[in-house]
Amino acid sequence: MLKSAEIHRQAVQRLRELFPKAKGWVEESAVGIGNQTAGLVKFRLGEQEHAVVVEVCSLGQPRQIRAAITRLAEMRREMPEAYPLAAAVYIGPQSARLLKSNNLGYVDLAGNCYLAFGNVLIEKEGKRNDRPSTRPLRSLFAPRATRVVRVLLADASRTWRLEELAKAAQVSLGHAHNVVKRLVDLSWVDRDDTQRIQLAKPADLLESWSESYTYRENEIASFLGPERVSRKFMAEVARAAVAEGRRYAFTLNAGLSLVAPHLRTPVIHCYLEGDPAAVAAALGLRPTTEAEGALHLLVPYDPGVFHGTLEKGGLTVVSLPQLYADLVRYERRGAEQAEHLRREAMGF
Repeated sequence: MLKSAEIHRQAVQRLRELFPKAKGWVEESAVGIGNQTAGLVKFRLGEQEHAVVVEVCSLGQPRQIRAAITRLAEMRREMPEAYPLAAAVYIGPQSARLLKSNNLGYVDLAGNCYLAFGNVLIEKEGKRNDRPSTRPLRSLFAPRATRVVRVLLADASRTWRLEELAKAAQVSLGHAHNVVKRLVDLSWVDRDDTQRIQLAKPADLLESWSESYTYRENEIASFLGPERVSRKFMAEVARAAVAEGRRYAFTLNAGLSLVAPHLRTPVIHCYLEGDPAAVAAALGLRPTTEAEGALHLLVPYDPGVFHGTLEKGGLTVVSLPQLYADLVRYERRGAEQAEHLRREAMGF
């Protein structure tokens, strides 16, 4: 993992690249601002002097970003003329939204940034973390480990014995123990006096999982369909899956339309156990490109996606945490719809 001093150095270099015409650069790596210490960068654009406070986060996960927001807010009160900015190796979409909603800037080493001060507005997003070895949470969200995460999130208020959790997640007792130990270390899970397990910070766990996950990790097979996607067509897909003896669960827009019926469904995404060819053939559908497809059958990279499925209107939907995680990286207003789902249906 990069040290804070190196993250600061590279973040300041990113700022220099973003403002190639700036003059009079002054850089300080440790300046006392109230009760806090942070980096301070000063430069001039034309006749205008600017100052930027740089708060380095070793991790750009939401939990660490929330703590940075508190520190940056305090520094803004102490030095209102300076623009507060968080710097990290990688700042994902959830963390970026947290910072922007608090009128704070950010820059990461992957190339993502948001700066809004004076006449400056610069935003770059969509860059992926090219330093996976710097993600200490990576192993926590490996396929089998994520089965435990899904079970905990699907019933966030429940207390578990370790044996119950392992059985529900369909992992070994030892594997469940290792995942829970990591979650306890992160203060996301608590143990009571009888060693029962309960989520302490479901929001932090959900956000961190969502930042490391994309529905595109699953194999996607696309097929032509009717010009107008309807609930009737979704029911036909479900019947064909059941007739083949396959588990299925709708997700993305299709899943959300069953949870929040007023939402329109432009295309259908559905998890399907096994080879999708037989189900598509039973529906009389021809394969096509993803861009032209009306039906997208996702072959799960792990069967854990089927944990905690819901029944809505006679059709099966993925669990709400799975639906949220799928939506966050979805290109068609997915992040916005994910937040709507979380606000209206999830409670954390």
